[in-house]
Amino acid sequence: MYKDILKEISIEYEKKRDRKLREQMMRKEKVYREVPAIKKIDEEIFKIGLTMSKSILNNPDNYKEVAEKAKQKIEKLKMEKAYLMTESNIPVDYMDIDYDCYLCKDTGYLENGTQCNCLKQALVSRAYKMSNIENVLKKENFQTFNINLFKDEPFENELLTPRENMQEIVGIAEGFVNNFDEDNGENLLFYGTTGLGKTFLCNCIAKSLLDKNKIVIYQTAFTILELIEKHRFKKDGAESHSKEYDLLFEADLLIIDDLGTEVANTFTNAEIFNIVNTRILAGKKTIISTNLTPKEISEIYTDRVFSRILDKFIPLKFYGEDLRFEK
Repeated sequence: MYKDILKEISIEYEKKRDRKLREQMMRKEKVYREVPAIKKIDEEIFKIGLTMSKSILNNPDNYKEVAEKAKQKIEKLKMEKAYLMTESNIPVDYMDIDYDCYLCKDTGYLENGTQCNCLKQALVSRAYKMSNIENVLKKENFQTFNINLFKDEPFENELLTPRENMQEIVGIAEGFVNNFDEDNGENLLFYGTTGLGKTFLCNCIAKSLLDKNKIVIYQTAFTILELIEKHRFKKDGAESHSKEYDLLFEADLLIIDDLGTEVANTFTNAEIFNIVNTRILAGKKTIISTNLTPKEISEIYTDRVFSRILDKFIPLKFYGEDLRFEK
C-alpha cells in the first residue's frame, strides 16, 4: 500500500514539475518577445558555459583559471540582464521556475536523499483522505466550534462554568496554534470524561496546523501501539509501517487520542514514554487526550511517565454535561 501511494504521489510531483517548466518557458518567450536583448544575453550566457565545459575537457589543468574567467563574464551579463528587466518593469525572478517547494524543487527529496517535509505531508494527507479524516476536519474546526453548546451555569464544585472553562481552553488552543513555531516547549494534556469536546478541539488544532503545511499525525493510543507492534515485530508491510513509525517521532505535531484505552503493560508503558520523551527532547510538540484523571493516569502508568506528562504538558480539564446527550 505504501509503495502504491508513494508511486502515485511521485507521478503527481513529476506532472507538477513538467507544468512548472512549461509555465517558465511561456514566461521566457513573453520576455524575449518584449525585450529581445534579454534573449541575446541568455544565449551568450549559454555559449560561455558551453565553451567553458569544452575548455576544461581539453585542458583540465587550467580548470580554475577558465572557470573564474567564465564566472566573471556570466556575472557581468547577469547584471545587464537584471538592469534590462528592471527597466522594463519585469520582476527579476520572473523567468525562474516557480516551485511550490523550493527546498526540494518539487522533487520530494532533499539533496542528501531524504524525504522533504512536503512529501511527508503529502503522504500523511493521502492517508487522511483514505481514512476519511479529511471530511471530519471540514466539519470540526475552529470556524464550526460553537461555544454556546456549553452551559453557562455552575457545575459541581468547579470555579468556572463549563462555558467559561471552554473559552479559556479554546484561547489556549488558539495560542498553541499561533505560536506553534516558537521553541516554547508547549504540549497539551486534555482530560475529562467522554463527550466534552476533547476530540473536537484536537480536530480544530489539527486542521489549523495542516492548513499551515505542518506535519500532523493524529492517532488513538491503541492504533499507535498496533503500529509499534507491527514495526517491532516486522509484520506485514514492513516498509510502510517503518515510515509511519518514524513519523510518530518526526511529525511537527503528534496527537495521541484516547490514552488509556490501550492495554496497559510494561511494554505499552515503555513505548508511550519513549515516544513522548523523545519528542520532548527533540523539541517536537505533542497533544494527549484522555478520559482518565491525572490520578488514574498515575495508577495505570509508571511514575516517570506520569511525572514527564505533568512536568512538560499543560493540563486542561474538560467538564460539564455530556454534549452527545445535550445535542
